[in-house]
Amino acid sequence: QVQLVESGGGSVQAGGSLRLACAASEYTYRMAWFRQAPGKEREGVAAIRRDGFTRYADSVKGRSTISKDNAKKTLYLQMNSLKPEDTALYYCAADWGTVWPRNPLQESLYNYWGRGTQVTVSS
Repeated sequence: QVQLVESGGGSVQAGGSLRLACAASEYTYRMAWFRQAPGKEREGVAAIRRDGFTRYADSVKGRSTISKDNAKKTLYLQMNSLKPEDTALYYCAADWGTVWPRNPLQESLYNYWGRGTQVTVSS
């Protein structure tokens, strides 16, 4: 069982920045950030492989950076130039699977989930 606890969410104005953190009890092969806005399905934001290889959703590419601190077993998501449409509950996800598919941002690939941290961006 992998325990994941997110932090760092908050309310910011459009154009601002936030850094989300996810403290993990174990560091798995693939980890990712997902988000779910009210009335919408959960969507993948960014994923990272054990060796540091990353993948981003088009909606955040160029504005966000996923990274990890192996010593602290912490996953990060730095988000810049935030937009109102980035408003959502952000989840950390992890899985022991050792396959890195063409699209690692599929919800079904992850078996462990945090409870989420809220990000609200006002215009």
